[in-house]
Amino acid sequence: MKTYLLVWFNSEGASPYEVNRRLLSLGFKPIQGYYDYVYEWGNNVHVEEILQFGDKVHLSLNGLGVIFKIETIDGKKETD
Repeated sequence: MKTYLLVWFNSEGASPYEVNRRLLSLGFKPIQGYYDYVYEWGNNVHVEEILQFGDKVHLSLNGLGVIFKIETIDGKKETD
């Protein structure tokens, strides 16, 4: 499974560098394409774990003035 993340920045918020630093610390990898980041779970994961991870992302980005979208896909998804 993979979790994809799309980030919208605000000129009054934190710098892209700071947002990137926090997302990397959570295990996200930056990618090019429709999404900005991907988190690879490896094996199948329960919905509860996905929700808990979403909470971690929310807490990590809280106060940075960004908006984000998370999408978790079961299986392979092309991002190119």
